[in-house]
Amino acid sequence: MVTSTGSRIAESNPLARPATDEYAPYYARYIQAVPDGEILMLLRDQLAETEALLREFRGDRGDHRYAPDKWSVKEVVGHVADTERIFAYRALRFARGDRTSLPGYEQDDFVRGGNFAARALPEIAGELRSVRMASITLFAGLSEEALVRRGPANNVEFSVRALAWIIAGHERHHAKILRERYL
Repeated sequence: MVTSTGSRIAESNPLARPATDEYAPYYARYIQAVPDGEILMLLRDQLAETEALLREFRGDRGDHRYAPDKWSVKEVVGHVADTERIFAYRALRFARGDRTSLPGYEQDDFVRGGNFAARALPEIAGELRSVRMASITLFAGLSEEALVRRGPANNVEFSVRALAWIIAGHERHHAKILRERYL
């Protein structure tokens, strides 16, 4: 199907894995990290997996850093939540037809300003849960046409559906680091 703006809508599944022209090459590593499947179900399942992983960090383990210059577990989780918020916001703007070029963000500044050390890991994990549920609700409520709309952020053109896959892949990336370097 072709929309009134001339863009092509995925015939079978508007939430299918995005084509490589729907995101910058940098994000391919995140999208490729996500297994095949229905992205909304993957996002739900991933939340349960991440929550189980985070329960392994008991007591003061949330403050653990695997090297002095690396983020703590709490900072990693806060970063994942912040990044998901930013990418979901971009998806919302583009889905609604807003083509305003959105700025990038500096992840280290966000972590420094996040006050994560003063919070308990379960609280930050609860925030991540809330953010993820909001993202799932956002993507589930979008029309086929909205899911394939595109917009610019940080000088990169993204489709809305690519942002859903990037969110999932970004979380998988950091969960893998938590498992391999923090446990």
